[in-house]
Amino acid sequence: MARTKEFDPEAALQAALELFWRRGYEATSMSDLVEHLGIGRASLYATFGSKHELYLRALERYDRAGLPPIVRELSQPGPALPAVREVVRRYATEAADARLRLTGCMITNAAAELAPHDPAAARHVERNWDQLETVLHSALVRAQAQGELPADRDPLTLARMLLVLLQGLRVVGKASSDPARVRDAAEQALALLD
Repeated sequence: MARTKEFDPEAALQAALELFWRRGYEATSMSDLVEHLGIGRASLYATFGSKHELYLRALERYDRAGLPPIVRELSQPGPALPAVREVVRRYATEAADARLRLTGCMITNAAAELAPHDPAAARHVERNWDQLETVLHSALVRAQAQGELPADRDPLTLARMLLVLLQGLRVVGKASSDPARVRDAAEQALALLD
């Protein structure tokens, strides 16, 4: 007779996400996961497969939770440029926040730690970046159509610049204790939208 699971797989996945996010993939051992999740190694393997599979599922969960609010924010009817500015400023504020500094963004962390040598992690990162670039581009196209963005600006190039800026804010914010560094960079980039 098959045994029933004695833990909630969704809660365990969330706990794994939090541990990977805080410590990174390489610094998190299976022993760490067993201890943090409070489930046996055999149950962990039976439910999630390898550490790598668990990491990819956690990364997917993070992505599904984080991107939709930005999509909604940038897709609202009305002026688009203020929403773009708000997203950039929020990224800068979060990157400069001492409480959030050490964890950073799990997608950005995956890009730096795993994407150069892990094709599966790289696909997750690229998919997230493609989606973020698309929603930024759409908002900037809308802003240009509404007369908020000068006609001589290329919305796609600006969207790509903002994507790189947002990821850079996450990296620099994680490593720097100077909040002015990320805030100043964000404001200078936003000046390009005038």
